[in-house]
Amino acid sequence: MSAAAADAGRVTAAQPAPERADAAAWMAVAAGSLGAMMATLDISIVNSALPTIQGEIGASGTEGTWIATSYLVAEIVIIPLAAWLERVLGLRTFLLIAATLFTGFSMVCGIATNLTVMIIGRVGQGFTGGALIPTAMTIIATRLPRSQQPIGTALFGVTAILGPVLGPLIGGWLTENVSWHYAFFLNLPVGMVLVTLLLVGLPHRKSHLSELLRADWLGIAGLALGLGGLTVVLEEGQREQWFQSREIIELSIVAAVGFVLLFAGQFVSERPVIRLKLLLDRQFGSVVLMGIVLGMVLYGTAFVIPQFLASIANYNALQSGQIVLVSGIPSLLLMPFTPFLIKRVDIRIAVTCGMLIMAASCWVDTALNANATGGDFIESQLLRGVGSILTFLFLNQAAIAAVSREEAGDAAGLFNAARNLGGSLALAGIATVQDQRVWLHSRRIEETLNANSQRVQEYISSLGDALGGPAAALRSLAGTIERDALVMTYNDIFWLLAMGILIVLPLVLFLRPLPQGQSVSMH
Repeated sequence: MSAAAADAGRVTAAQPAPERADAAAWMAVAAGSLGAMMATLDISIVNSALPTIQGEIGASGTEGTWIATSYLVAEIVIIPLAAWLERVLGLRTFLLIAATLFTGFSMVCGIATNLTVMIIGRVGQGFTGGALIPTAMTIIATRLPRSQQPIGTALFGVTAILGPVLGPLIGGWLTENVSWHYAFFLNLPVGMVLVTLLLVGLPHRKSHLSELLRADWLGIAGLALGLGGLTVVLEEGQREQWFQSREIIELSIVAAVGFVLLFAGQFVSERPVIRLKLLLDRQFGSVVLMGIVLGMVLYGTAFVIPQFLASIANYNALQSGQIVLVSGIPSLLLMPFTPFLIKRVDIRIAVTCGMLIMAASCWVDTALNANATGGDFIESQLLRGVGSILTFLFLNQAAIAAVSREEAGDAAGLFNAARNLGGSLALAGIATVQDQRVWLHSRRIEETLNANSQRVQEYISSLGDALGGPAAALRSLAGTIERDALVMTYNDIFWLLAMGILIVLPLVLFLRPLPQGQSVSMH
């Protein structure tokens, strides 16, 4: 936790915190939520513009994937380090540096004319944007009285959930109607507002640069190597044929060494950069595991649905983005009621309902066919929106409730890193499943088509008459088989996501209920 938070804790011990936060505190909460939304938005905003960006900067398809991957790798490394950086620099100074640099790196991406400059900008965005996500939870915990924390949590939850679903829509619209450059230039006015809110809403606290001398450098290096290496392996593994690739083998070794260093730092360092012992708490450990699955569903569905619509229904980026956005509608509608729900509803009941609704949303999408369009995803997307906001908000509250005030920064970093790690696991798993199941379903379909069957021969003959010959008929049949196999594969992916939710659902029993009528406090 930052020195500011520690000072706040001592002040709270001396005199009770006011029951109502002042305007400056709410500005700080708004800044934290806006920063988190900006950071999560930029994870997905380039996805819909990626083909256009690749063409303009001269990147191949494989190289272009690094435009998205480099951001995610940098972000997942910095998130757990945010609590330590708060302690070193002070919360306001840290956030001002992060917000300013994030805006600057966004401009670098916007003016990039080659892949190298784009990757530099995206890595910079990831490092600085990732710092804005967990600190939003820290602001809520330290700047708001316990009676008003549910309101702050609701605001943060809605913006964090809306970021990934708004990204494809905004990126698609800007690419189709203006230019892909503005997907990055958009951060300039938002960054200016964010810096203003931080200057007004957060008090200045003295930096503790002496922390650098006592820092857990072993753990910091291990965290960067471990999480960075693991994320790249998960992102690139399927494309590189996993351990048939020397690059994947080397990165796996780097990740393993990194995690060894991280664990060593837990015992060697006086103050580890991140307290992994928090995972031993049954409530917090359960929250982290459920957070991983939550990330898998949120990022997995946000990736699969546009892919389905583009390959099966021939939707463009903007049309796909509009369907992804549907899941954000329940977040906006439920926002006024979430503080009341957090205060009145048992955490275990809320998380159970949220996860069951999310499982149902995935199950609905297991019955897709080759004629499915965006309209077939409306029901599941609305269910997903309701389930995700219930699950995310209450898991966030459970994570805070499981730790002391001084450990809130570490808990926020671990919880948010777990969610992003879940996203990486989902994308890696989806690529592997898609590759293997498309092949399997194609072979199974072909096995049902006997070349000597009279019906098959009549079908090929009539198709050949319509298309101009047997060769064209066979190409058309092969395309139909591939399309149907792909649809069946997408159904498999949604089934696996539903099962993943149900597998971790019993962990809800490890959550400790909050007293009715009270919000979560930082012990």
